Amino acid sequence: MSAPPLVIAARDTLDQIEAWGEHLRGEKRLSPKTLEAYSRDLEQFLSFLTGHIGNPPTVADIAALRTADLRGFMATRRSAGAGARTLARGLAGIRSFIGFLEREGLANGAAFRAMRAPRQPKTLPRPIAAPVALRVVEADEQLDEEPWVAARNAAVLALCYGSGLRISEALGIRRAEAPLDATATLRVTGKGGKTRLVPVLPVVAEAVSEYLRLAPSQSKPDGPLFLGVRGGPLKARIIQLAMARLRGALGLPDSATPHALRHSFATHLLANGGDLRAIQELLGHASLSTTQVYTAVDMERLLSAFESAHPRSDGNRAD
Repeated sequence: MSAPPLVIAARDTLDQIEAWGEHLRGEKRLSPKTLEAYSRDLEQFLSFLTGHIGNPPTVADIAALRTADLRGFMATRRSAGAGARTLARGLAGIRSFIGFLEREGLANGAAFRAMRAPRQPKTLPRPIAAPVALRVVEADEQLDEEPWVAARNAAVLALCYGSGLRISEALGIRRAEAPLDATATLRVTGKGGKTRLVPVLPVVAEAVSEYLRLAPSQSKPDGPLFLGVRGGPLKARIIQLAMARLRGALGLPDSATPHALRHSFATHLLANGGDLRAIQELLGHASLSTTQVYTAVDMERLLSAFESAHPRSDGNRAD
């Protein structure tokens, strides 16, 4: 990552930006997109500082900054329409650069560490209603002309809804691990290398068996269970596109994605009396607080039912 051409800063600052970029790319091995985002965020910060202090900032100028200066930058970005997530990401990029200067003995990052990131708005998962989810995972509902492709897509989606798998987890199943009977379980390795055992419903095992029965070719035991039309590993994008076609056919919102089926799995279990800690284990969440978001989803559903059905609610009051 070279210094962005539009950055307004003193020569010594530009040199440090260049060194910081090499550090991120070589030692931290950050992705090109992250490098680009960090560079853009730092560029905005340095542009603000140029107007704030009256000259292109030197390393010494940056080292002398206080928390109030950073708050001024955040306020300027917020007034320009930046949301909480954008501000938090920008702060991360700036802190990364200050941390690099601190490591080089050129600055003290205490003022930047004291600045708290904006509180992130909590968004609730948007599950798919149970009757619709059941249609989505049926092979007959798939919009593919090839029966085996329709069966394959249905099996992947069934694993997302019936076992709460992430799409990457479903596509990571090996041929030898295929769940094919009513007592099948899957050993799934999820985020952070966390391994969990997931029971497989008979209807899901039947969907996988039907796919294998119709598939024109199969991989070796240590190869992927789900294959693309050219015989290679099935890509997540193919399933996402299949789900997008189903959204159009069934009139579903854009939030109806393969991952929404995982949300539906958890929400429908909870609505039917499932234990929260058991759901946590099934989903592979490291923290119970992550799973607890589904209690808010269920409460939202209950309140909606209350508002529409209770005789004293606004919608049911007699004029």
